Amino acid sequence: MLVLSRPNLKIPDKYTFTFVITACSRHPMMVNYGESAHGMVIKNRYESDMFVGNSLLSMYTIFSKMEGARRVFDEMPQRDVVTWTSLVSGYAKCGDLDTAQNLFDKMPERNDVSWAVMIAGYVGGGKYTDALRHFNDMLYDDKVKVNEAVIVCVLSACAHLGAIDQGKWVHVYIDKSEVAVSSNILTALIDMYAKCGRIDCAKRVFNRISERDVFMWTSMISGLSMHGLGKDALQIFSQMLAEGIKPDNITLLGVLNGCSHSGLVAEGCSIFYNMEPLWGIVPKIAHYGCLIDLLGRAGQLIRAFEVVKSMPIEPDVVIWRALLSSCRIHCDVGLGERIIDHIAQLDPSNHGGGHVLLSNLYAAIGHWDKVAGARNMMSEIGVELSPGCSWIEVDGVIHEFFAADRLHPRIVEIHKKLNEVLQRISMKGFYIPNTKQVLFDLSEEEKEQAVSWHSEKLAVAFGLLNTEVGTPIRIVKNLRICEDCHCAMKAISRVFSREIVVRDRSRFHTFREGNCSCSDYW
Repeated sequence: MLVLSRPNLKIPDKYTFTFVITACSRHPMMVNYGESAHGMVIKNRYESDMFVGNSLLSMYTIFSKMEGARRVFDEMPQRDVVTWTSLVSGYAKCGDLDTAQNLFDKMPERNDVSWAVMIAGYVGGGKYTDALRHFNDMLYDDKVKVNEAVIVCVLSACAHLGAIDQGKWVHVYIDKSEVAVSSNILTALIDMYAKCGRIDCAKRVFNRISERDVFMWTSMISGLSMHGLGKDALQIFSQMLAEGIKPDNITLLGVLNGCSHSGLVAEGCSIFYNMEPLWGIVPKIAHYGCLIDLLGRAGQLIRAFEVVKSMPIEPDVVIWRALLSSCRIHCDVGLGERIIDHIAQLDPSNHGGGHVLLSNLYAAIGHWDKVAGARNMMSEIGVELSPGCSWIEVDGVIHEFFAADRLHPRIVEIHKKLNEVLQRISMKGFYIPNTKQVLFDLSEEEKEQAVSWHSEKLAVAFGLLNTEVGTPIRIVKNLRICEDCHCAMKAISRVFSREIVVRDRSRFHTFREGNCSCSDYW
């Protein structure tokens, strides 16, 4: 850019500046040149040109330099919908959704990209209900048409919330509207149905696709794996290979997860150790995490530990926590204590999750002095536990429950129903409270009370109150379902003749007639 300051050189016009600034937006290493170009724009008095201003604004937002972007925006004498959308996009990408929303509300006009940017921002920020609310608002805007980006984001929001009714509505909307059904939309539909607990619908969408790309195959494989259908996932994977589709690293993650959740140790190990020879994919740390989880769940803790120690890449905290989680499942205190030392050495400021798992392990075997020690350590390093939270959709409305919730407007009625449910399944002999993981040395009665108000139990009680007899109840939970709730859900499904689908942090549990799809392997 320095050549522009030499004498006798022709000064670039506004079109040249627009082209140069756009080129500088394509790589982070070019941002300094872009800022130099901005200086030349000011020097040559092109800052008032809207196209030049839009290119500058886009460059600053792409690199999350929002101070520069806002300065350009504020100094532009003319702004169009592209100008406003660029700034909204920048703030949304940075996670400043309040500022993005404030600007969005002030926009003189909006197009489909403006709506897509705002909806994508809420999905990216984990505010899925806000994303769905904006989609509903968009449908009332006669001046814009829903585009592919919006559909994909909305389906993602439905998937995260487990909002099957709204997801189905979007599917019908796609079929009836002029939106072109792309690979991205089909992949998002498969993902949405799988994550909403309707793996049958996901299969139906998948089977109707004549030409499938790797993303569609991967979405189907991951969905089956999430539902604990490891053998089905392997079958689809074999079919994919037979059709000449090369898997990518995400595909293999899905297959390995399926093997892990289904106890298919030999098959999972075979796939892992053939990743590079057969498909040219070098295992990344996430693949090693799947292998550790696969071996750990199967009780092969020493073998899993040896894999961790021999990894060609440095194991991170997530790897050690996966192994520690297996120690909790199989009550291996000795190895668990060794692992917590590794976690502390790796990241002294971020090993609270390890102490939570270790305290759960101590509680399961009744070592209350060590539980207290682990909790004191958690307090010293400032660990904040994520509260258990569950969501249930009833008549298209998402209801949220927290453990020991007292804020829901119908909480008294819900507590009464839950007490009735627990008493009934206990009297039938199908449920005995499991208090092993209560992290306090309380009386047995107090422990039973503590596990009674877990968020998924409140959600299922609400579902029993507000859905027709015989209809499925679908719940999404932010944490792993505990053993007590797992046992309770099996009993409720049997006594009340309901199918109960719970999606926890790692997989689906489908409870029917007193049994779970995980076969108690989770």
